[in-house]
Formats: sequence, structure tokens, C-alpha cells
Amino acid sequence: MTISYDGSRYQGWQRQATTDNTIQFVLEYSIGKLVGYRVQVDGSGRTDAGVHARGQVASVKLSKLYDVQELREALNRYLPEDIRIIEVELVRNGFHARKSAKGKKYEYYIDCREKPDVFSRRYCYHYPERLDINAMRDAVQYLVGVKNFISFTDDKDCQDPVRKIMNIRIISNGEKVRITYYGTGFLYHMVRILTGTLLEVGTGKREASKLPVVIAAEDRSLAGFLAPARGLFLRKVYY
Repeated sequence: MTISYDGSRYQGWQRQATTDNTIQFVLEYSIGKLVGYRVQVDGSGRTDAGVHARGQVASVKLSKLYDVQELREALNRYLPEDIRIIEVELVRNGFHARKSAKGKKYEYYIDCREKPDVFSRRYCYHYPERLDINAMRDAVQYLVGVKNFISFTDDKDCQDPVRKIMNIRIISNGEKVRITYYGTGFLYHMVRILTGTLLEVGTGKREASKLPVVIAAEDRSLAGFLAPARGLFLRKVYY
């Protein structure tokens, strides 16, 4: 299933023991009501509380064959209006939304105008600063490639911090900026910390050329601030 959701009112993707207010739980509950038995939905990854998705992918095993279009339409009738199944596909046994993924694309939206845009304020980070976009683009060269990104995660118990970033694109359109990240996978809070770091470069608070020092130090305190969840979208998962 390819899923789009507004994460504003949810406590993230991952099912939790203390709350039913997660995307995974809502999907499992809705599918279970439809098919008549409990199911387990596996997502391509865990989005944080408040993070959105335009192309999250999840897999589920059902006991019989369904027409994919009818299943999609039926599920959308059960789901709340801020979660939508965009597409349903039948895949081979052994497919797993997370384990089979080859890469992901995330987008982060920033509004640099003096006052936040009325209609997009819930879906972008209001950052009323003048940004040096060229300096931010210069910083990209130090972040792409296979690297240990332990300085860019808030997971203190991370055992495998090596990831590959294929590209980071920064597009400025007037007073709005979009940063697009392409990588094999991302650590807990990694995209949001990278965004905070790039914004610090853009405002002159940090030198792009010093980023290799941050990476080599393997020290979270040397990287940038954690940008808010509301500006982040999981755009696409590649298989």
C-alpha cells in the first residue's frame, strides 16, 4: 500500500503501548475491521510524531486475494480523512515494506517570510531569516556519500550509523525553500538535524567547510538544531 497522511495529530507511525493514536495502529485497526481478523502492517520506516507522508509504503499479509481497487476504496471508507491509501498492489511473498526498500526520498519545506503563510503553516517550518542558498548548496558536497552519521541522530543507542546520501537538492522559490534528500535510509531525526545544520550554514552561523569535522567527531552536540517535524514529508520509497 502507498499511503498519504497528515501527521499533525498523530504520535508518529510506530504502534505504541501507551496510545492508539499512531498511523500504524489506525491502519491495522481499519484493515482488521474490513477483513474480520487482526493484521500486522509493516511500514517502510518510522516517521516521527507530526511528520507527514505523501508516499509512505506499507505491506500486509491477507488470507485471501482481493481486487486491489475495491480493497483501496473500501479501506479509504474506514480510514479517517487525514489518512489515505493512494495505491494498493499485490506483491510476491517475501516482500517487506522496510526490508525490501532500496532508498527513500524526503522533502523539507521552509517558509522564510516575515509572517507565516496562513494556508501552509502546518506543513512547513516558519524560519524568518535571510538564507544564503549558495552557501547551503556548497555544504551538500560534505554530506553526500557513504558516511557515519552518528553526529546527526538523537538515537544514543544507534548500532549502525552508516548511511549513504545520494543527493541533497535545495530549491528556493521566492521566500519558500524546499530541501530534498535522497538516501538509502535515514537515522532517527537525521533529516531534521541535517536541515537544522543547513539552515545554520544558510544564516552564517556555521561554515560549510567545517562539516567534515562534525562528521568525524561523531558528536551530536556539534551538529545543528533539530528542525520541527511539521515541515517534513516522506515523499517516496524506492524498491
